[in-house]
Amino acid sequence: MGSAAAVAIVGIGAGPADQIRRFFAARPVATSLPPCIVRPEQTEGPYFVDERLNRSDIRTDPSDGSLKPGVPFALTLRVHEIRGTDCRPLANAAVDIWHCDAAGVYSDVRDRSYFDTRGKKFLRGYQMTDSEGTARFQTIYPGWYPGRTVHVHFKIRTDPESRHGHEFTSQIYFEDSLSERIHSQPPYRPAARGRIRNRQDGIFRNGGRDLMLPLAPAGDGYAGTFEIGLIL
Repeated sequence: MGSAAAVAIVGIGAGPADQIRRFFAARPVATSLPPCIVRPEQTEGPYFVDERLNRSDIRTDPSDGSLKPGVPFALTLRVHEIRGTDCRPLANAAVDIWHCDAAGVYSDVRDRSYFDTRGKKFLRGYQMTDSEGTARFQTIYPGWYPGRTVHVHFKIRTDPESRHGHEFTSQIYFEDSLSERIHSQPPYRPAARGRIRNRQDGIFRNGGRDLMLPLAPAGDGYAGTFEIGLIL
Protein backbone atom coordinates (compact mmCIF):
# COMPACT_ATOMS: atom_id res chain seq x y z
CA MET A 1 0.00 0.00 0.00
CA GLY A 2 2.62 2.53 1.14
CA SER A 3 2.60 5.83 -0.72
CA ALA A 4 -0.20 4.78 -3.04
CA ALA A 5 -2.62 4.54 -0.12
CA ALA A 6 -1.56 7.94 1.16
CA VAL A 7 -3.15 9.81 -1.74
CA ALA A 8 -6.56 11.42 -1.25
CA ILE A 9 -8.96 10.60 -4.05
CA VAL A 10 -10.42 14.09 -4.29
CA GLY A 11 -8.35 16.79 -5.94
CA ILE A 12 -5.50 14.59 -7.13
CA GLY A 13 -3.92 14.48 -10.54
CA ALA A 14 -4.09 11.69 -13.09
CA GLY A 15 -3.17 8.30 -11.67
CA PRO A 16 -4.71 5.03 -10.42
CA ALA A 17 -6.80 6.71 -7.72
CA ASP A 18 -8.01 9.38 -10.15
CA GLN A 19 -9.00 6.68 -12.64
CA ILE A 20 -10.98 4.93 -9.90
CA ARG A 21 -12.78 8.16 -9.03
CA ARG A 22 -13.76 8.78 -12.67
CA PHE A 23 -14.81 5.15 -13.11
CA PHE A 24 -17.22 5.13 -10.19
CA ALA A 25 -18.48 8.64 -10.97
CA ALA A 26 -19.65 7.30 -14.34
CA ARG A 27 -21.58 4.40 -12.75
CA PRO A 28 -25.34 4.64 -12.07
CA VAL A 29 -26.17 6.10 -8.67
CA ALA A 30 -27.51 2.76 -7.42
CA THR A 31 -24.14 1.10 -7.99
CA SER A 32 -21.82 3.96 -7.00
CA LEU A 33 -19.50 3.08 -4.14
CA PRO A 34 -18.90 5.98 -1.74
CA PRO A 35 -16.97 3.73 0.71
CA CYS A 36 -14.14 3.53 -1.86
CA ILE A 37 -12.38 6.62 -0.57
CA VAL A 38 -8.61 6.62 -0.45
CA ARG A 39 -7.55 8.35 2.78
CA PRO A 40 -4.16 9.81 3.73
CA GLU A 41 -1.90 7.63 5.83
CA GLN A 42 -0.53 9.25 9.00
CA THR A 43 1.88 8.37 11.80
CA GLU A 44 0.80 5.86 14.44
CA GLY A 45 2.39 8.09 17.10
CA PRO A 46 4.25 6.99 20.23
CA TYR A 47 1.34 5.31 22.02
CA PHE A 48 0.43 2.27 19.93
CA VAL A 49 0.58 -1.00 21.86
CA ASP A 50 -0.29 -4.25 20.07
CA GLU A 51 -2.47 -5.53 22.90
CA ARG A 52 -4.48 -8.00 20.75
CA LEU A 53 -7.63 -7.11 22.71
CA ASN A 54 -10.46 -8.48 20.57
CA ARG A 55 -13.42 -6.47 21.79
CA SER A 56 -16.01 -4.01 20.55
CA ASP A 57 -16.55 -2.04 23.76
CA ILE A 58 -13.16 -0.56 24.62
CA ARG A 59 -14.29 1.64 27.53
CA THR A 60 -13.37 -0.83 30.26
CA ASP A 61 -9.98 -1.68 31.68
CA PRO A 62 -9.58 -5.49 31.74
CA SER A 63 -7.05 -5.20 34.56
CA ASP A 64 -9.66 -4.06 37.10
CA GLY A 65 -13.03 -3.83 35.29
CA SER A 66 -13.25 -0.05 35.68
CA LEU A 67 -15.17 1.97 33.10
CA LYS A 68 -13.70 5.13 31.59
CA PRO A 69 -16.18 7.99 31.92
CA GLY A 70 -17.00 10.28 29.02
CA VAL A 71 -19.55 11.10 26.33
CA PRO A 72 -20.53 7.82 24.56
CA PHE A 73 -19.19 7.50 21.04
CA ALA A 74 -20.23 4.69 18.65
CA LEU A 75 -17.60 4.43 15.90
CA THR A 76 -18.12 2.30 12.79
CA LEU A 77 -15.38 1.76 10.21
CA ARG A 78 -16.31 0.39 6.79
CA VAL A 79 -13.26 -0.92 4.95
CA HIS A 80 -13.16 -1.63 1.21
CA GLU A 81 -10.34 -2.91 -0.94
CA ILE A 82 -9.54 -1.34 -4.30
CA ARG A 83 -7.90 -3.45 -7.00
CA GLY A 84 -7.71 -1.64 -10.31
CA THR A 85 -11.24 -0.33 -10.83
CA ASP A 86 -12.78 -3.01 -8.65
CA CYS A 87 -13.92 -2.06 -5.15
CA ARG A 88 -15.44 -4.49 -2.68
CA PRO A 89 -15.83 -4.88 1.10
CA LEU A 90 -12.67 -6.11 2.81
CA ALA A 91 -13.60 -8.94 5.15
CA ASN A 92 -11.44 -10.49 7.91
CA ALA A 93 -9.17 -7.47 8.31
CA ALA A 94 -8.08 -6.52 11.83
CA VAL A 95 -9.00 -2.94 12.75
CA ASP A 96 -7.31 -1.51 15.85
CA ILE A 97 -8.30 1.77 17.45
CA TRP A 98 -6.75 3.57 20.39
CA HIS A 99 -7.06 7.05 21.88
CA CYS A 100 -6.70 9.04 25.09
CA ASP A 101 -9.28 9.31 27.86
CA ALA A 102 -11.17 12.42 28.95
CA ALA A 103 -8.09 13.66 30.81
CA GLY A 104 -5.80 13.19 27.80
CA VAL A 105 -4.16 10.00 29.10
CA TYR A 106 -3.34 6.82 27.12
CA SER A 107 -3.23 3.36 28.67
CA ASP A 108 -0.29 0.96 29.00
CA VAL A 109 2.45 3.50 28.23
CA ARG A 110 4.76 5.81 30.08
CA ASP A 111 5.12 9.45 29.19
CA ARG A 112 7.95 10.82 31.33
CA SER A 113 6.42 14.27 31.59
CA TYR A 114 2.74 13.34 31.80
CA PHE A 115 1.62 9.87 32.91
CA ASP A 116 2.56 6.26 33.64
CA THR A 117 -0.27 3.82 32.95
CA ARG A 118 1.70 0.64 32.26
CA GLY A 119 -0.49 -2.41 32.86
CA LYS A 120 -3.73 -0.56 32.10
CA LYS A 121 -5.55 -1.31 28.84
CA PHE A 122 -8.47 1.11 28.61
CA LEU A 123 -9.56 2.61 25.28
CA ARG A 124 -7.73 0.04 23.17
CA GLY A 125 -9.04 -2.86 21.13
CA TYR A 126 -9.53 -4.41 17.75
CA GLN A 127 -12.32 -5.99 15.71
CA MET A 128 -12.26 -8.17 12.61
CA THR A 129 -14.26 -6.76 9.71
CA ASP A 130 -17.36 -8.73 8.77
CA SER A 131 -18.49 -9.73 5.27
CA GLU A 132 -19.50 -6.11 4.64
CA GLY A 133 -16.08 -4.80 5.67
CA THR A 134 -17.50 -3.35 8.88
CA ALA A 135 -15.94 -3.06 12.33
CA ARG A 136 -17.85 -1.44 15.21
CA PHE A 137 -16.60 0.05 18.46
CA GLN A 138 -18.22 1.55 21.52
CA THR A 139 -15.97 4.08 23.19
CA ILE A 140 -16.01 7.65 24.53
CA TYR A 141 -15.30 10.91 22.78
CA PRO A 142 -11.54 11.54 23.15
CA GLY A 143 -10.08 14.18 25.40
CA TRP A 144 -7.06 16.28 24.50
CA TYR A 145 -3.44 16.62 25.56
CA PRO A 146 -0.74 19.24 24.92
CA GLY A 147 0.56 19.45 21.36
CA ARG A 148 -2.25 17.61 19.56
CA THR A 149 -5.78 18.25 18.40
CA VAL A 150 -8.55 15.76 19.25
CA HIS A 151 -8.10 12.49 17.35
CA VAL A 152 -8.53 8.71 17.28
CA HIS A 153 -5.78 6.43 15.96
CA PHE A 154 -6.63 3.43 13.80
CA LYS A 155 -4.67 0.65 12.12
CA ILE A 156 -5.95 -1.81 9.52
CA ARG A 157 -4.09 -5.08 8.91
CA THR A 158 -5.13 -7.63 6.30
CA ASP A 159 -3.12 -10.35 8.02
CA PRO A 160 -1.81 -9.30 11.46
CA GLU A 161 -0.05 -12.66 11.94
CA SER A 162 2.05 -12.30 8.78
CA ARG A 163 4.86 -9.98 7.77
CA HIS A 164 3.50 -10.04 4.24
CA GLY A 165 0.06 -8.62 5.00
CA HIS A 166 -0.89 -5.06 4.13
CA GLU A 167 -0.98 -2.46 6.92
CA PHE A 168 -2.51 1.00 6.91
CA THR A 169 -2.29 3.44 9.82
CA SER A 170 -3.92 6.82 10.18
CA GLN A 171 -6.00 9.07 12.43
CA ILE A 172 -9.60 10.33 12.60
CA TYR A 173 -10.45 13.95 13.41
CA PHE A 174 -13.52 15.91 14.50
CA GLU A 175 -14.97 19.38 14.19
CA ASP A 176 -13.43 21.83 16.66
CA SER A 177 -16.84 23.20 17.60
CA LEU A 178 -18.00 19.76 18.75
CA SER A 179 -14.83 19.18 20.75
CA GLU A 180 -15.23 22.54 22.47
CA ARG A 181 -18.82 21.74 23.39
CA ILE A 182 -18.00 18.29 24.77
CA HIS A 183 -14.85 19.37 26.58
CA SER A 184 -16.72 22.11 28.42
CA GLN A 185 -18.31 19.49 30.67
CA PRO A 186 -16.93 16.96 33.15
CA PRO A 187 -15.13 14.61 33.22
CA TYR A 188 -13.19 16.26 30.41
CA ARG A 189 -10.07 18.23 31.03
CA PRO A 190 -11.10 21.91 30.83
CA ALA A 191 -10.02 23.85 27.76
CA ALA A 192 -6.87 25.83 28.42
CA ARG A 193 -4.42 28.06 26.61
CA GLY A 194 -2.33 25.07 25.54
CA ARG A 195 -5.14 23.31 23.71
CA ILE A 196 -4.54 22.76 19.98
CA ARG A 197 -7.23 23.17 17.30
CA ASN A 198 -7.19 21.27 14.03
CA ARG A 199 -5.57 24.01 11.98
CA GLN A 200 -2.75 24.34 14.55
CA ASP A 201 -1.85 20.64 14.54
CA GLY A 202 1.10 19.82 12.28
CA ILE A 203 -0.07 16.24 11.74
CA PHE A 204 -3.61 17.35 10.91
CA ARG A 205 -2.26 19.80 8.34
CA ASN A 206 -0.78 16.84 6.46
CA GLY A 207 -4.05 15.39 5.17
CA GLY A 208 -6.35 15.85 8.14
CA ARG A 209 -9.15 17.45 6.12
CA ASP A 210 -9.60 14.10 4.35
CA LEU A 211 -9.78 12.31 7.70
CA MET A 212 -12.61 14.32 9.27
CA LEU A 213 -15.55 12.35 10.66
CA PRO A 214 -18.92 14.12 10.99
CA LEU A 215 -20.86 12.86 14.01
CA ALA A 216 -24.60 12.69 14.64
CA PRO A 217 -26.34 12.66 18.04
CA ALA A 218 -27.15 9.14 19.21
CA GLY A 219 -28.88 8.72 22.55
CA ASP A 220 -26.81 10.53 25.15
CA GLY A 221 -23.73 10.55 22.90
CA TYR A 222 -22.69 10.54 19.25
CA ALA A 223 -22.17 8.11 16.39
CA GLY A 224 -20.29 8.20 13.12
CA THR A 225 -19.27 5.92 10.24
CA PHE A 226 -15.82 6.27 8.70
CA GLU A 227 -15.53 4.99 5.12
CA ILE A 228 -12.15 3.98 3.72
CA GLY A 229 -10.86 2.21 0.64
CA LEU A 230 -7.44 0.59 0.62
CA ILE A 231 -5.40 0.13 -2.55
CA LEU A 232 -4.23 -3.50 -2.41
